[in-house]
Amino acid sequence: MGDEDAVPLTGRLKDKLIEAKQDWARKGRLLTGTRLDPARDRLPPGQTLVRDWPVLDLGVQPDVSREKWRLRLEGQVEAPLRLDWEAFMALPQTEAVGDIHCVTQWSRYDNRWQGVRAVDLLALARPRQAARFVGFTSYDGYTTNVPMEEFAREEVLLAHSWEGLPLTRQHGGPVRVVIPRLYFWKSPKWVTRIELLGADRPGFWEVRGYHNNGDPWAEERYG
Repeated sequence: MGDEDAVPLTGRLKDKLIEAKQDWARKGRLLTGTRLDPARDRLPPGQTLVRDWPVLDLGVQPDVSREKWRLRLEGQVEAPLRLDWEAFMALPQTEAVGDIHCVTQWSRYDNRWQGVRAVDLLALARPRQAARFVGFTSYDGYTTNVPMEEFAREEVLLAHSWEGLPLTRQHGGPVRVVIPRLYFWKSPKWVTRIELLGADRPGFWEVRGYHNNGDPWAEERYG
């Protein structure tokens, strides 16, 4: 991220929380040893249904205004994108309803999102044949990764609104990724860069003992 893209950050990294979650991975905390079928079972194994939306982050929250926000889609593409807020909002807008499944054991049903579909961004950027993985970078420095086929699913959004209102800063506004088929750490807040990659590049939690894929129904919490 260049200096022109820098934004103010508040808070400090929660080192003890990060250490505790790494310890969860080492001990296999929350694992039930169950595998379910998402076509039949809406709630993945080991999850508890909630009505609120817990706020989880690493302790640092970027203060990104719409005027300052930028999104880059680059790497293994024929037409790299650099979008400001106006250009992003000029793209086709989609509303979708999906569930959230957090690796910390809670799930929330029927979240109504508004945003831009990943497939519409990819159509503009024109991925090269070599593009097999996707790496995300957020304004707080957080990173994560998914296979290309997961990002290119029809239901994946870059969301700017939730339940008809703009995403709050606490929940990743102005724009976050939403990949409802995977655990929610794979849906980064405050996204600013999407890079299509020829080789996989594990992110923040993936190098700290968490699963590289993150399928909730296969209980891929840790790897």
